[in-house]
Amino acid sequence: MSANGIRLHVAECGEGPLVVLLHGFPEFWWSWRHQLTHLAAHGYRTVAVDLRGYGDSDKPPRGYDLWTLAGDVAGLIRSLGEPRARVVGHDWGGLVAWTLTALHPRLVASLTVMGAPHPLALRSSVVRDVRGQGRATVSYALGFQLPRWPERSLRAHDGARVERILRGWAGSEWAATDDFATAVARCRAAIQVPGVVHSAMEYYRWALRSQVRVEGRRFAAAVARPPEVPVLQIHGADDPCLLVRTAAASQRWAGERHTLEVLPATGHFPHQERPRVVNGLLTAFLRS
Repeated sequence: MSANGIRLHVAECGEGPLVVLLHGFPEFWWSWRHQLTHLAAHGYRTVAVDLRGYGDSDKPPRGYDLWTLAGDVAGLIRSLGEPRARVVGHDWGGLVAWTLTALHPRLVASLTVMGAPHPLALRSSVVRDVRGQGRATVSYALGFQLPRWPERSLRAHDGARVERILRGWAGSEWAATDDFATAVARCRAAIQVPGVVHSAMEYYRWALRSQVRVEGRRFAAAVARPPEVPVLQIHGADDPCLLVRTAAASQRWAGERHTLEVLPATGHFPHQERPRVVNGLLTAFLRS
């Protein structure tokens, strides 16, 4: 699909109201496999997209900021011929979804985010909760700021570091399953696609560098307005990189129709770790 000046690869199932699924790091559209078929079977036109720089989508040298990424999804919704979409995002896809809802409110009918606090809640928690969210963020994101080394380390040994990241962020129950092993194999292969690993690192580099630039202050002001649509947050109780208390802090910017569901014994990937529970929550929310 053509959107915002680039080509985005999508996987589509079903007919009915549009649901757009936005993946996180280090994943691609396939991470929504459980939701694609489930939502299609329940009467939704479900579209999972490879975000800019990932999978089979274009990998331009620039545009890995939340302004542009939200513009990509806005353009995608229009290219799909729909006036509005129910938007679901995980991790970076969740941050894009929050931003899309603030910058392009007319295109969003409802917002669901998993493992993704509001951008301002995350920024605030990194500073105010230094021993909690600050330490969790520094443990991985700071190293991604270095030039070239993160790209080499993520590609080395057929993406072995991707497996370590997934295992470190996942809940212990899912990490012991065959489904997890399949997900690891898929993500290790996906990170080897030329251009993907550099694009993925540019997301993190923009996030840090924008905090000390005028652009960061402009972005904070732009996304501060609470959404008028219903918002569902789904978060793993054992998420080690984006903490539950950081997710809960999103309520300040989430609007009046906000619900937070915390799933026990679940890590950073609720949609993959607890697909039945997540699908049930998601279907009930969309129908409401």
